[in-house]
Amino acid sequence: MKHHLHLLLFLVLGVVSCAQSIPDVLEKYNDHTVEYITVASLDTLNTPMLLDARELEEFEVSHLDHALWVGYTDFNVETVQEMVPDKTTPLVVYCSLGVRSEEIGKQLKKAGYTNVKNLYGGIFEWKNQGRPVYDQDQQQTEKVHAFSKYWGRFLTNAHKVYTSKTKTNGQ
Repeated sequence: MKHHLHLLLFLVLGVVSCAQSIPDVLEKYNDHTVEYITVASLDTLNTPMLLDARELEEFEVSHLDHALWVGYTDFNVETVQEMVPDKTTPLVVYCSLGVRSEEIGKQLKKAGYTNVKNLYGGIFEWKNQGRPVYDQDQQQTEKVHAFSKYWGRFLTNAHKVYTSKTKTNGQ
């Protein structure tokens, strides 16, 4: 229920928000309790575990290579504990922009994980920088689920998908 309220709040605030850039969004919605890691800095980490905190529909359209889907609405910390029992494992959580992933990162830290980072700008920033993403068949794709038309405006270097039926906006 708590996750549904966060998601509803995220959607409602998004409609009335005047955020004009990814940094604006992150400053407005995040409280910086989970340390950010930039796309470029991710290259320097020694094999971090990538956790996708988006909805399954978004993950199936595309995700970072070797990422594990943990979800947002249906997130269950016990599932992560089964997949990643060593609580010192470097974890990088991401979502579309970095708001939902901060919420999941907080839960992971509360569960005792000591090396949790939030990917700054999420998969949107990753793709905006020309990095590869992969579909549910592990094939490279140019498609990224843009969540909604409002949030999709922050995704500038991908074919935007708004449903799992791969309907795009013509880009």
